[in-house]
Amino acid sequence: MKITSKKATVDKSAAELCDFLCDVKNFEHLMPENISKFELINDKAFVFALKGMPEIALEVKEVHHPSQVVLGSMSDKLSFTLTGNIEPIAEEKSQIELLFEGEFNAMMAMMIKGPISKFMETLTTNMEQL
Repeated sequence: MKITSKKATVDKSAAELCDFLCDVKNFEHLMPENISKFELINDKAFVFALKGMPEIALEVKEVHHPSQVVLGSMSDKLSFTLTGNIEPIAEEKSQIELLFEGEFNAMMAMMIKGPISKFMETLTTNMEQL
């Protein structure tokens, strides 16, 4: 299953935005208002939960500075990646598009597509306000 977010314009250079996303504690500022938990596991990983949803642990898997940051789930049960593709559009402005990729059975995919899409929309909207 693949879900792509809208492209968001951020008032940061591509390098600044990439650095911001590599520092996982910054994700707390990007989370939706209905977050019920956010905890750092280490300097490359965090766990979060939204009300009514299970906890999800994410860690930085790859960084291709300044154009891409790949986060991946730390669970074997729910294996997926969330990739931020960053493009510079001016000296102090860049654009980001999020890509969610995971292998799920049809029933699971149907259940999570809506919440994941909404989550990604919230992340990109909050990035636009940085």
